[in-house]
Amino acid sequence: MTENLTEVLFSQRTKTAVWVLLDPDSLATEKITQNVKSAEQGGASVFLVGGSFVSHDQFDKFVAAIKGVTELPVILFPGSSRQLSSHADGILFTSLLSGRNPQYLIGEQVMAAPRVIAMKLPAMPTAYLLIESGRTTSAQFVSNTMPIPHDKPALAVAHAQAAQLFGMQAVYLEAGSGAQYPVPPAIIKKVAESTSIPLIVGGGIRSTSEAVAASEAGAKAIVIGTAVEDRGGGFVKQIANAIADKEK
Repeated sequence: MTENLTEVLFSQRTKTAVWVLLDPDSLATEKITQNVKSAEQGGASVFLVGGSFVSHDQFDKFVAAIKGVTELPVILFPGSSRQLSSHADGILFTSLLSGRNPQYLIGEQVMAAPRVIAMKLPAMPTAYLLIESGRTTSAQFVSNTMPIPHDKPALAVAHAQAAQLFGMQAVYLEAGSGAQYPVPPAIIKKVAESTSIPLIVGGGIRSTSEAVAASEAGAKAIVIGTAVEDRGGGFVKQIANAIADKEK
């Protein structure tokens, strides 16, 4: 994949996409084939790969296994600079702009950059914004940062606008794995109205109504992970069909 990654993921789409997050920390490699194929049949358009603790060797094998069973884009969503793989089709090169921990603002990125370039991985600079979701999530705990309060959309807007001025190509609003509730539609709507770069929304989405609400608020991609692990590709199909019905 040599094209501009943002164009590959967004330019040809008029409808909200359904992306599936595969976490090596919680999904055994031997279960990849079944999960990936069922999600693809259900209407997923992109597979993200990322985890909080998985080692480099395991991560590379995990990405290779996914690429072996799908033609869809497999995009890295790494939890650290150690989680890189040349088997992937690209990387969300994220900076945790909602936090003030320099390790995740720039430190991990500096360590990763030479390897990303050496691997010739297409990269999409992405602002990663954690949104408070009712409980402490893995992303919040590992990054040692505070999320943006769920009832303060103006703060989310200001961070997203800063990302756009920095030249980032997407904003990822993240409630986090294990979130009690997803990113509020009010925040999604305000950010979508205040910026002109694609908006990715994930974390805590467990129903078609929540996915549709995020889509209608302005999300260009809905990311689901834990729910797919629990309920399989049929859940992807339910979400994809519900979004398509609303967008007709």
